[in-house]
Amino acid sequence: MSVNYPGQELELFENAKNWKSYFSHKINPYISGDVLEVGAGIGGTTPYLVTSKVSSWTCIEPDKVLFEKLVKEGDTWRNKDLYQFSNAVLEAQTEQYDTILYIDVIEHIEKDGEELVRAYQALRPGGSLIVLVPAFNFLYSPFDQSIGHFRRYDKRMLTAIVPQQMEIRELFYLDSLGFFSSVANKLVLKQPYPSQGQINFWDSYLVPIAKRLDPLFRNSFGKSLVGVFGKSTGIHK
Repeated sequence: MSVNYPGQELELFENAKNWKSYFSHKINPYISGDVLEVGAGIGGTTPYLVTSKVSSWTCIEPDKVLFEKLVKEGDTWRNKDLYQFSNAVLEAQTEQYDTILYIDVIEHIEKDGEELVRAYQALRPGGSLIVLVPAFNFLYSPFDQSIGHFRRYDKRMLTAIVPQQMEIRELFYLDSLGFFSSVANKLVLKQPYPSQGQINFWDSYLVPIAKRLDPLFRNSFGKSLVGVFGKSTGIHK
């Protein structure tokens, strides 16, 4: 199954190193074993997420053009034998995984709940499902629409689509200053795309400040929402 991705923003965010380092630091403790990254795009985030606890890493990307860029980017990564690439969707996968990742992907899927049911089925007992999504549907903007977002999420919306059998391990917002930037774009700028200069300013200056502010706000709001969900081992003590 091939999907044509409408957005052009992946290249804009490719060098958002501070942001990628920030959120990866938060979720890396939950990434281990055989990993599946769904919607890996052009591979701009993958190197930030791989740790010594990873046994194998499978990147799937349904868009053919993005997939070709992903494979080319993968040739530059260390430990190339660790990675596998597939131009496919989760539904086509038959393997089981210890960790399944959706980094800015679920919002692009119309039937998001059905997708996470499939992820649950592909997850081994004790495994982790990790989701990062844009936060707060009231911030839905021309930018979201232009890159194919069906929605943004709050905690209630995200937990509602996760299979009930899963436990919540982490659920928190990130990037409080990015939240205010999103408000400004929604109400004032109304840009379908940020400029490269705006992305660089956000990543170079706002993200480092947000890293300090987010704990003070107890991660109660932000531009993005992170959820880490666990599949029970079925063993009860």
